[in-house]
Amino acid sequence: MDNISQILFLVSDSLLIPDIIVLLVLFVRALLLVGSFYNQFITKYKNEKQLNPILQNLSSESVEALHQALPEKDNSLFIKYLRQILERPASDTYADYMITNFENDAEKDVVTSKLLAKVGPVLGLIGTLIAMSPALTGLSQGDISKMASNMQVVFATTVVGLVISLVGLVTLQFKQRWYAKEVNNLDYITRIRNQQISEK
Repeated sequence: MDNISQILFLVSDSLLIPDIIVLLVLFVRALLLVGSFYNQFITKYKNEKQLNPILQNLSSESVEALHQALPEKDNSLFIKYLRQILERPASDTYADYMITNFENDAEKDVVTSKLLAKVGPVLGLIGTLIAMSPALTGLSQGDISKMASNMQVVFATTVVGLVISLVGLVTLQFKQRWYAKEVNNLDYITRIRNQQISEK
């Protein structure tokens, strides 16, 4: 039994350094995500300020005005798909196809946020539990310096894991609401546009 316990300890202890490395990599990724999220937020704010007045009073006659009001560059996923829909002849089939593709691309965009939200706390907890064992050993042996150094690892992995998770959760919540609203807008615009064709 002692041999098995020793093997388990060696295995778990060998995972500490890889766990810390992965935590640091995810922390850098979380910082990059914050930057891209801020850029996405600013772009979305500018687009909504430009397009919302038209969308609120959208009719079959103002669809072309909406098309002309689109930014010159496809600066977001929504603008890219809206432009493609408006540049093609009105068709329920094509509109449904494009909206489904938009939902798939939106899901790809939130994958990183989901990963950080779920994996961050897990890796933080793994690092906490692994470093706790030598810390308790140092305490039992009266080696305060050993215990203190290991407790630093315990708290550091916990904090970094929670920060990673926080970034993932916040960006995930915002992006899911954004994309849900944009899917609704795409569906609304295509319905109005197709209504224009049926009236003719």
